[in-house]
Amino acid sequence: MHARTGRTVRDLRRENRTAVLRRLYFDGPMSRLMLGPATGLSSGSVSNVVAELVADGLVEEAGSVDSAGGRPRTLVRITPGSGFMIGVDIGETRVRIELFDLTLTELARTERPLACSGPRTARYDVDLVVGHLREGIAEVLRTADVPADRLIGVGVGVPGIVARTAEDGAVVHGQTVGWDAVPFERLLRASVDLPESVPYWIDNGAKTLGQAEMWFGAGRGARSAVVVLFGSGVGACVVTDPMGPGRAIEWGHLTVRVRGRRCRCGAAGCLEAYAGAEALLERWREAGGVPPADADEETALTAMLAAAYPPEPGAEPDATALAVLAETAEYLGAGFADLINLFQPERILVGGWAGLQLGARFLDTVSGYAKEYALTYPASRTRIGLGTLGPEAVTVGAALLPLVDFFAQGGRRPESKPTVPAPAWQSALQDRVSP
Repeated sequence: MHARTGRTVRDLRRENRTAVLRRLYFDGPMSRLMLGPATGLSSGSVSNVVAELVADGLVEEAGSVDSAGGRPRTLVRITPGSGFMIGVDIGETRVRIELFDLTLTELARTERPLACSGPRTARYDVDLVVGHLREGIAEVLRTADVPADRLIGVGVGVPGIVARTAEDGAVVHGQTVGWDAVPFERLLRASVDLPESVPYWIDNGAKTLGQAEMWFGAGRGARSAVVVLFGSGVGACVVTDPMGPGRAIEWGHLTVRVRGRRCRCGAAGCLEAYAGAEALLERWREAGGVPPADADEETALTAMLAAAYPPEPGAEPDATALAVLAETAEYLGAGFADLINLFQPERILVGGWAGLQLGARFLDTVSGYAKEYALTYPASRTRIGLGTLGPEAVTVGAALLPLVDFFAQGGRRPESKPTVPAPAWQSALQDRVSP
């Protein structure tokens, strides 16, 4: 039987299940009576859907609340253990893998360091990274004692541009790490010991960071934002619809100085060649600074900040480190001004391990340069601040990728590998009301 809109009864049932699951996820626990106006469904439809979801184990009772003059109303909520997601962050210094239940509670995590010495492209050897995922996924499932067939999906944040083909699924173009059209999804499926039905959702790391901050972090309530991922390199996600996934942009490869420093992408004068943590440490070294020998970038950046802002009272700051950081603040401010002029966001949020370290020290200075270089009106309407989810935000955002699709399917697991692994964000989030 078909409805006039062309949707089948099965489609309508799935949409009703989706509406109830999303509302419980963001606003639960709720009573059946509360779910009616919140979802736009009739009381009969709500009762039927909740009964289905309880029977499927996706929803459970969660106490009761008093009602005016009547019996207490039973509350229902998402059942945490009814599904599990894995989120992966392929970062600059390590691969982080986390296992979450359906309410995004972390159950297990593991990290695999990437070598800090040798050529950058060797650090990102594809076989090495795939091996880290194979071992790490097995470890978190074993640690939490979760069967692989209980996974609703694996989300992965990667460095680079993600394209998709019918044959290979997600293909990663990561110029700065030496990934030239890497068929990453196909490689994972061939290597990782997971059932064929478990879907992989692979996207740019800045994009997953942006989604996490918009859902749960400093972006909540904003209609538009730019979320900056600041680590070894620099990336960003532009969000113009709080219900949507945002759009990854290669902000770090905006030219800020004609015939300037050579960027790791091969071009000259990119913002990343001045403001990325890797370039920042190189500039400190070139100016006479002495980063710790054989230290990874996170440790070296911590040492640079300690040199510029010594924790000991009365200690003399390292003038070289201070000068390099001051110049970096101006480059970043100019880059933020470009974001303000181009996108006119309500907020610019800074995340990533380097962004959180540096932002705590000189974000006010960066904001001052941004307002100086940007057009006055949009600059006056943009608030610049730090993300609030910490360095794990990319992993959280990656885990949201399979979760959103799971809800879009009405809480039903796919029976086979998705044939078209295109993002389901837009359709999945249309009914979400921003907090």
